[in-house]
Amino acid sequence: MNLLVLGDVMGESGRNILKNKLPEIIIKNKIDFVVVNGENAADDGRGITKNIAEEFFKKGVDVITSGNHIWDKEETTNYIDVEKRLLRPANLAEGSPGRGCEIFFSKDKKYKIGVINLMGNVFMRKTEDVFQEAKKISKKMVLKKDVDFIVVDFHGEITSEKMAIGHFFDGQVTCVVGTHTHVPTADTRVLDNGTAYQTDIGMCGDYNSVIGMNKENSIKRFLKDKDAVKHFPAIGEGTLSGIIVETNTGTGLAKNVVRLIDGGSLIK
Repeated sequence: MNLLVLGDVMGESGRNILKNKLPEIIIKNKIDFVVVNGENAADDGRGITKNIAEEFFKKGVDVITSGNHIWDKEETTNYIDVEKRLLRPANLAEGSPGRGCEIFFSKDKKYKIGVINLMGNVFMRKTEDVFQEAKKISKKMVLKKDVDFIVVDFHGEITSEKMAIGHFFDGQVTCVVGTHTHVPTADTRVLDNGTAYQTDIGMCGDYNSVIGMNKENSIKRFLKDKDAVKHFPAIGEGTLSGIIVETNTGTGLAKNVVRLIDGGSLIK
């Protein structure tokens, strides 16, 4: 079975490349399940709306994960309670709307896939201890007992925290991917005990930018230029960025993992 996990979809550019490329990527690579981080998918790069989420589902996305921008659109707090395919970080405050982890089925309904959404504690909005939450979830959702495969999206700022969570889950889940920093790292690999890992899988959006935001305005803001305005997304040609995991159906772990870079200005 093949899993596709895509990084943060950034504004209109990210939505357009996903809409134009995802259906053919699913067919070409025989993808059985798609996870996309959608927390930056709105026009201003902050949050996600019901209409955007439902467009993603129509294009072949099975689950949408998120992070610190999940509540930036007011409508999301109601929508996430009724749409279980949209996840928020599991270690948000107890009683938060929605779900932080859930079990889904592959496109052919043959396999059960657990998806876990977590958010780092370092340089991020205040959340419950992510490692304690990871321990709790790992006892509730056990590979090859409760599900056939498990995908973890760790939305975090620093590489050490992401690497530590990768090694914590190694052998317990199919893959761990980092999101949030919008820059794909070059450490794609299968860890010692069989879990596919990449510290950050990058973004789906215009890389001729500053992490997806208009580069000219971003430079003005760093220079404290009086003409600088609030950050807004770049709108050039987007790139799809993520990983494809080939799974071992017997163990639920990874046989192989490769980076996916499609379209835009990044070199494949």
